[in-house]
Amino acid sequence: MSEQPNGITAAPYGSWKSAVTADLLVKGSVRLGEASLVDGRYYWLESRPAEKGRSVLVQHCPEHGTRDITPAPLSVRSKAHEYGGASYLVAGDQVYFVLATDQRIYRMPLEGGEPQPLTPDDPCRYADFSLDQHHNRLVCIQEDYRPCEGGDEPVARIVAVPLGETATQGEPDVLVEGADFYSNPRLSPDGQRLSFLRWFHPNMPWDGTELCLANLDEDGIPGNIEVIAGGAEESIFQPQWSPGGELFYVSDRSNWWNIYRRGDDKPIWEKDAEFATPQWVFGMSTYSFLTSDSILCTYTEEGRWQLGRIDLEGGGHERIEQPYCDIESLHCESHKAVFIAASPGDFSSVVAFDDHSGQLTKIARSNTAGLPANNFSQAQAIQYPVGDRNVFAFYYAPQNPDYTGPGDELPPLLVLSHGGPTGATSAGLNLKIQYWTSRGFAVLDVNYSGSTGYGRAYRDRLKDGWGVLDVEDVCAGAEYLVAKGLADPQRLLVKGSSAGGYTVLAALTFHHTFKAGASLYGVGDLTTLARDTHKFESRYLDKLVGPWPAAEALYRARSPINHVEQLNCPVIVFQGMEDKVVPPNQAEAMVDALRQQGIPVAYITFAEEGHGFRAADSIKMALSAELEFYSRIFGFPLAEPGPGIEIENLSQQSANG
Repeated sequence: MSEQPNGITAAPYGSWKSAVTADLLVKGSVRLGEASLVDGRYYWLESRPAEKGRSVLVQHCPEHGTRDITPAPLSVRSKAHEYGGASYLVAGDQVYFVLATDQRIYRMPLEGGEPQPLTPDDPCRYADFSLDQHHNRLVCIQEDYRPCEGGDEPVARIVAVPLGETATQGEPDVLVEGADFYSNPRLSPDGQRLSFLRWFHPNMPWDGTELCLANLDEDGIPGNIEVIAGGAEESIFQPQWSPGGELFYVSDRSNWWNIYRRGDDKPIWEKDAEFATPQWVFGMSTYSFLTSDSILCTYTEEGRWQLGRIDLEGGGHERIEQPYCDIESLHCESHKAVFIAASPGDFSSVVAFDDHSGQLTKIARSNTAGLPANNFSQAQAIQYPVGDRNVFAFYYAPQNPDYTGPGDELPPLLVLSHGGPTGATSAGLNLKIQYWTSRGFAVLDVNYSGSTGYGRAYRDRLKDGWGVLDVEDVCAGAEYLVAKGLADPQRLLVKGSSAGGYTVLAALTFHHTFKAGASLYGVGDLTTLARDTHKFESRYLDKLVGPWPAAEALYRARSPINHVEQLNCPVIVFQGMEDKVVPPNQAEAMVDALRQQGIPVAYITFAEEGHGFRAADSIKMALSAELEFYSRIFGFPLAEPGPGIEIENLSQQSANG
């Protein structure tokens, strides 16, 4: 370590002291979600690591500021489909929400009071609410886990929950059932029609969904249900009624998710861009009505989300200049809008938009850290070839205003494999990436084949190819940066969570590009996942690998657990013990196999965490333990002591050279 004339210290990559600490990621940091705009007031959910991940409904009123609506210890979160979403609805002076602890629907006055349960105390889950004023009821999705004849999967329904003053917590009225999944129940402005999405195994909602329309009789019972768009090979997203009673939706029938109006053959803005995103959670929204004849929308083009306006009357459209590259949860009301957005240089925020002035105003931020911009590495969008295909990614160079690497040393490279696998990464400021770049790591965040944002054909690449194409893509990305002289070939690392964790384990097992890896609640055995996971994803692998159980031999061939003798580099594994999506037996089987092989392995568990870590202590431990793991494997010093994790078989690796 030496100080340069300009005051910058030359020190080994990985050893730099950083202002982006694990504490910073959770102190004053929240996860923002489910923004909405009702009667001129803004609402959103904050998941607070400092409160063990409690999800709080927050209101911002331009006249009176920001306040919590749901008091401690209440946590608002739906577990429908395990991933939840659309867990509250504000209407009038009331809020309707799902309580995380019991999954019942509650009603509570916005100005405070005792929450009143509206549904029975039974093993049902709810999400995705619409208020039916004509029949004084809440229309929503129910996922029923009570035992039933004909199978052990929970039953999906669209139900109605009465809202009268004498609501009795009785059984909700069933409106629609019979499909494997439902979402987006929406009532026309006149209250006479109900639109909704449904889909069937083995499709996921980004594979094929049906947009259905039903007439409601005087009692609110749906009849004459017809499929008006979609099918087994067409994904429909976010059906929504205009204020004038026209039905709009997003379809990928042209290869790109574009917005259509019912009855039109062409999209209202025909564009090689995606106006939708994979429906992993309920209530996702990428467009909304500023007025009866104007839509505000967001779309992704070349990995960057844009903001646009569509004139329904004149047919015109335009891109709105704004600084953000990641936009979600967009909702409008009377020439105003709210959405959640991040830019390459700023944290995710709740943003208000005024259509008259064009003004963008941040009303809440996910992190209050006031670090100068020179602490952050800027994402660089890159493409690289893998065989006859191109792959997209974001590259981050090491960046710290106080340090530089030794002149004769290349930085270690951490390659990130996002979850899903149907999903995408973005260039928005992410402290979990900056944690590494500010310590001297280069990072490559890969949108491998199968990722969204690049059209259906790119998304469909991964059909029958999971565990092959995604693995080739992350390996090729590392090799591409080595060839460019941007990474040390002897310190190539790969990290991923959930499905991304499977890509990690498969890359370490079936290829020899990487020298170490980190798997967070990742999949090691595809056969166990196919048998044990929850309903929403229980047939997901039919499209990604092959029909189960007919393709069992292929599942076994692609499962790292069955080929652990080919894995010869260190791995750190993190697992939530309450995980229902990727159960702990996946991690434990993989760790046991690594132990028996004598491969250095660290196994970090969190007793109260599920699929994804929410509590502050868990988030901090996962990051600091991973950094310590790499430092001890590769022998670089830490700027600050690690948590002192146990790495099994580490001495054996040293003895073997």
